[in-house]
Amino acid sequence: MNKGFYILIFFALGFGQLKAQQISKQQKELEAQRIRLKKEIKQINTILFKNSKTRKNALTEVEDLQVKLNVRSELIKVTNQQTNLLTSKIRINEKNISVQRKELEDLKSEYANLIRKSYESKSLQNRLMFLFSSEDFLQAYKRLQYLKQYARYRRRQGKAISEKTKLLQELNQMLSNEKADKILLIEENRIVQREIEKEKKEQNSLIKNLERRQKKLASQISKKEKQQRAIDREINRLIREAIAASNSRAGKKGKKTFQLTPEAKLLADNFISNKGRLPWPLEKGIVVQGFGRQRHPVVKTTIIQSNGVVIATEPLAQVRAVFEGEVMSIIVIKGSNPSVLIRHGNFITLYTNLAKLYVKKGEKVNAKQAIGEVFTNQQTGKTQLQFGIFNNVKALNPKDWVYQM
Repeated sequence: MNKGFYILIFFALGFGQLKAQQISKQQKELEAQRIRLKKEIKQINTILFKNSKTRKNALTEVEDLQVKLNVRSELIKVTNQQTNLLTSKIRINEKNISVQRKELEDLKSEYANLIRKSYESKSLQNRLMFLFSSEDFLQAYKRLQYLKQYARYRRRQGKAISEKTKLLQELNQMLSNEKADKILLIEENRIVQREIEKEKKEQNSLIKNLERRQKKLASQISKKEKQQRAIDREINRLIREAIAASNSRAGKKGKKTFQLTPEAKLLADNFISNKGRLPWPLEKGIVVQGFGRQRHPVVKTTIIQSNGVVIATEPLAQVRAVFEGEVMSIIVIKGSNPSVLIRHGNFITLYTNLAKLYVKKGEKVNAKQAIGEVFTNQQTGKTQLQFGIFNNVKALNPKDWVYQM
């Protein structure tokens, strides 16, 4: 076999190994996502569906089912990606096994030739004749070295065959495991898909019943949105007042953003450096409403504007500050539950829908310190916290800041 062919095989194997390493890294990342999503589904069942038999609110049922459907759909997507990666890895390993098997056959063939030649001249007499027939001492020495090298080469070939055989066994076992993993993932997806179909059927049945009360529902949602807009306006007003008061003390009147002291700037910089790593404001929770403009899951003609996220949790759950700071304000609006604003330099975190307050205005708080207890709606059975992050008056998406939100 020519040299060029082996060079081609070498580069192909090298590329295959690199590709396999990249796939393995992606597999680990996807497996971590899959585990997180399965854990999230368990939390959804615990938090949102634990008391579903005693709950009478159909709208709540529809919203909660949508949350679970979203997570299940994401789980199917991740599992499909894992299956595709396994298919690629199986293909790479099959090619590698084919190449390794051909190399093993070549090694065995070469070794068989060595054994045959060795057998043909195996007698000690033949080897001694080969040495003693030398014309001089130098030639005898060279022939002795040749015999030693030949013996070492035979041993190396035997060892290479043994190692190659072991490698092939490992690759075959790996291939077998990957094929088994792929079958398990496909079966898991089938189970999740059946659950989705069942839950969609249940949700559609609930929606059909709710459609008869579409106008009433739209009115209820509109009322709730008006209450939320009132809270948003009050938050905006309080932040602007805090900016004005802070800047007035610093002799920077007219500025529309916080003019920071060295201590406040250090706090804000630390807050920024923890982007994507901030703790959750609750020990257990599920995001049931995301950030920004979105259609209502039932009344599709209604658009919801959310300046933060809504997190469902268990009754009596304690709310935690996500970072050290100072309680800037406590908001109490008629018809709504209290909210707490905590300042972190020119960043502010918002915690809305509290039943109890553990802090007061001007109090310094630490990260993960309990600041209150979430309110539970006795009619719907929902225990939900509204959580927001602001940079001066600009609302930011908490998902970008809180770890794995």
